[in-house]
Amino acid sequence: MTVHARSGAASFAECLRLFGRYPLAVTTHAADGGHRSMVMMNRAAGAAALFVLTQARDDLFVVRSWNRSEGIHQEIRPGEPVPDVICQVIADSMPIPRDGALLGWVADSQVTVMLAVDWRRPEPGDARAPVPRMRVMPMAGTSELLHWPPFTASPFGDGRLWERFERGQIVDIVPLLTRRAGRAFWVPCQHGWVAGRRAGGCIVVRDNLPADDYWLPAGVYMDHWTLREGIQAPPAGWLLALPGVVDLACGLG
Repeated sequence: MTVHARSGAASFAECLRLFGRYPLAVTTHAADGGHRSMVMMNRAAGAAALFVLTQARDDLFVVRSWNRSEGIHQEIRPGEPVPDVICQVIADSMPIPRDGALLGWVADSQVTVMLAVDWRRPEPGDARAPVPRMRVMPMAGTSELLHWPPFTASPFGDGRLWERFERGQIVDIVPLLTRRAGRAFWVPCQHGWVAGRRAGGCIVVRDNLPADDYWLPAGVYMDHWTLREGIQAPPAGWLLALPGVVDLACGLG
């Protein structure tokens, strides 16, 4: 079988562009020499839709399958040929916000829904590698479904995440929360913590928080599936008295 390849210069340049254009998708691994990586989703790739792109050195990128058992592992250097299939992965994949990113869906200059990105990297030998997820968390007590994102049931489904970010429909609310200690908190669910990860829960914002172009209302933000079931949010004061509450001004830093 003939494997068609192209010059690595174009793919290398595209990798540089991805890291420059989507900083919210980039994770820096300080413990591993400071290299950077991002996770990408290719909707045209079927089951093997997730890839990890790593900048190992200034002159070297590596792209591999999210699930290591799927076998793609390709180095990309500007002076070496790259298989066409890898060029296609780089060109057509959408970066995913990094683990721990917290975004807001803005309607009429108001954040009505929080978008919490949560995933862990699969370890070698994982039989079923966990996949990244974005939890869609509207403010409880509001029934304005029109103010929920159109992608609520499938956040990565239509591939337009970054387009909405550029249009101001989605904003990074981490800078707002980290400047305001004692205002916003992560409250774990009653099942507590599982394998060191948050197993579920809600976000409590104690006061209205204004930013330059939007504002974040006080309230309790819960997973939309919970709200669809008609489950009411407990009082904010009761939630904040539970064990394991994390001030997001510190927890997101």
